[in-house]
Amino acid sequence: AADHEATEAARTEELKTIAEAKKILVETSSGAVSQTYSFLQLSSGLRLQNRADLANSEVVTVVRQLAQRHHSAALAQLASRIAAVTKYGATNGEDIFGKIKGLISDMISKLEKEAEEEGTEKAYCDEEQAKTEAKKSELDDDIAKLTSKIDQESSKSAQ
Repeated sequence: AADHEATEAARTEELKTIAEAKKILVETSSGAVSQTYSFLQLSSGLRLQNRADLANSEVVTVVRQLAQRHHSAALAQLASRIAAVTKYGATNGEDIFGKIKGLISDMISKLEKEAEEEGTEKAYCDEEQAKTEAKKSELDDDIAKLTSKIDQESSKSAQ
């Protein structure tokens, strides 16, 4: 039960951070969504040319920090995918913000599906544990009755 609660707390934190990353994208890309960007590398250093580059950098940083904090390979992979989309996604004039939002939405739906599956599994385990406890209690009662009967028969035979 404690593991399940810890997992749910971690998942809730992941969903919260992913929502925060999505919010950052939406807030900082209000006019940038309709524009086409090219990430042609002009020099070997990272350059933040505009607010969109800064927003992408913030999103990748937030998701990477979350992945490190929760030791989550899935979030680390999401950060890597976001970075790749940011770096290479605009070559065909595609909407990189839409792609990033899609990646985040896919991750959220995946986490929600896992949470639902774990909830179902936990309900099954709780039900089975309750049945086991009831059966154990019943068997303990039977043992107590038989022990009592054995004691009575032993005392009768001793007389």
